[in-house]
Amino acid sequence: MSFFKRLKDRFTSNDEDKKELETQEEKPVQDLSPESNEKENPEAVQFDDGLMSLDEFEEWESEQLGAKFKQGLEKSRENFQNKLNDLLATYRKVDEDFFEALEEMLIQADVGFNTVMELVDELRMEAKRQNITETEELREVIVEKIVDIYVQGDEDIDRMNIEDDRLNVILMVGVNGVGKTTTIGKLAHRYKQEGKKVMLAAGDTFRAGAIEQLQVWGDRVGVEVISQKEGSDPAAVMYDAVNAAKNRGADILICDTAGRLQNKANLMNELQKVRKVIDRNIPGAPHEVLLALDATTGQNALSQAKSFKEVTQVTGIVLTKLDGTAKGGIVLAIRNELQIPVKFVGLGEKMDDLQPFDAESYVYGLFADMIEANADIENTTEEVNDDEGK
Repeated sequence: MSFFKRLKDRFTSNDEDKKELETQEEKPVQDLSPESNEKENPEAVQFDDGLMSLDEFEEWESEQLGAKFKQGLEKSRENFQNKLNDLLATYRKVDEDFFEALEEMLIQADVGFNTVMELVDELRMEAKRQNITETEELREVIVEKIVDIYVQGDEDIDRMNIEDDRLNVILMVGVNGVGKTTTIGKLAHRYKQEGKKVMLAAGDTFRAGAIEQLQVWGDRVGVEVISQKEGSDPAAVMYDAVNAAKNRGADILICDTAGRLQNKANLMNELQKVRKVIDRNIPGAPHEVLLALDATTGQNALSQAKSFKEVTQVTGIVLTKLDGTAKGGIVLAIRNELQIPVKFVGLGEKMDDLQPFDAESYVYGLFADMIEANADIENTTEEVNDDEGK
């Protein structure tokens, strides 16, 4: 199965699947409680008006995820797809002129110079290895190589370090104005929807209104916020928050921090003190240090990531406002040049528009129209070949 066809099958449903799902949803509700259904049929879960198997539910989830990324990356997709299609139409033969034009296109999309050089070198080698002479034959290889460069052999790179039966501490860092507090609120909502008991710590005690803003999100989501008065020692807030979370049996504590990157020395000292207080109360914590970056700032986001990597042990990136940029290539630059995985991306303004990052979902969002069109052509070709073989 080709790479494009596999992505299409993963993120979209065919007409038969849609009809089957519609038929299933029209079935009357069985006269059983959800608990008894699960006991008699552990392979099924309650979904709308009927039962859906776990496999069907996972397939439905993949389709929803694909739709989210397709919608959220619309601006970037128009940029990537149109420029790549124009490039393939202009340069029909695989030669150095084509590769130089491809380099320029990817750099303009914020993929980052070093990452572009690596990607294009990989494509040169693949073209030689497969004896590819027509640029059209490289279309699928380009998209597949983007996934390979991001994943780098580690399929679980974007998985959050969250475990059951312990208090998981997430430290959020990032400069002011990138959507850090909003991200905390949406992250709290996501984990609460998963059945976790979530608490927030208002550790940004210096920015005017930061504590109140976090409290508004806490009220909106329905989670408790531990705070002190403005100007308090952030480490003292964390000490209170960790103890409160332990005493209340919380599953996840998400901690806000100051974002004064213009004074690295003070910020580094403050974050080190905060980490020390958390680790003293919960050995090994914080379990995640997430850096919030604004995708619309392009290469400036990469500079911020480099700076924060110097002052704290960042374990993952939350890329906000990815739906607002036509240059979604910054995801690759951050991952490849800083060796920091993107854990979540912001794909809209709604509460559930903060989505876990996945490399295949990302490239599907960037190239969805191209992927679906090529997969349909492949299916048609297979059907014709099958008919001729009968």
